[in-house]
Amino acid sequence: MSEAASPAPRTRSGRTADGRRRVRSALALAAMDLFAEQGFEATTVDQIADAAGVGRRTFFRYFRSKEDVVFPGHDERLAEVVELLESADRREDPLRVLSGTAEVVLDMYLAEPEVSLKRFELTRQVPALRDKEIASIDRYQRVFARYLRERYAGEPAGDLRAAVAAAAVVAAHNHVLRQWLKSGGTADARAMLREALGLVRSALSAPLCEDSGDENVVVGVLRTGAPAGAVLKQLEDALRDLPR
Repeated sequence: MSEAASPAPRTRSGRTADGRRRVRSALALAAMDLFAEQGFEATTVDQIADAAGVGRRTFFRYFRSKEDVVFPGHDERLAEVVELLESADRREDPLRVLSGTAEVVLDMYLAEPEVSLKRFELTRQVPALRDKEIASIDRYQRVFARYLRERYAGEPAGDLRAAVAAAAVVAAHNHVLRQWLKSGGTADARAMLREALGLVRSALSAPLCEDSGDENVVVGVLRTGAPAGAVLKQLEDALRDLPR
């Protein structure tokens, strides 16, 4: 009589990149459901781990705190962005490189729509999480500005141009992402972002020239919810009216 075949050993889901993403996403969704149900402060790490079907040690293998669980994979995403920019073709227009990178960042949000939509609702209710979200946005902007400073090195007002362009690209991305989130994930975010980034490149592609006379400063006051197209049109109009 032959021996019964031993069952194949089960592969722990966290041992592969895809498995780690699934565990991380499960923890994030479980946490945000609990936060919505019983409040952020009242929810414990043990409750999140139980709801996701993992142990406390597994939770801390992925996240340092329950605040971090709301932003799963952020460090990995930022590292991917840095790698994309460092490996970009130096012959390509830097604003187009940045536009393509912003589209990759958007795809990261669209790849996990349930997490992104629940986080949107949660960050509007918990100020501490909103502050953390703002800090994460600032990290992307600093990475973008660093890339552009290197590309614009030696050009007139290169540092200023890099700072303005990075801020404009991030603002366009965030505006489109917010519109997609407000639509419940139904809006065509990719098409909206391509249009917004086209407007950014159009407004910022003209080279800056050194001026031996007085410098001109443009100060704009705009509503935070103003459409990207309206913002850029006001910027273009203001720059057009400056004395040559």
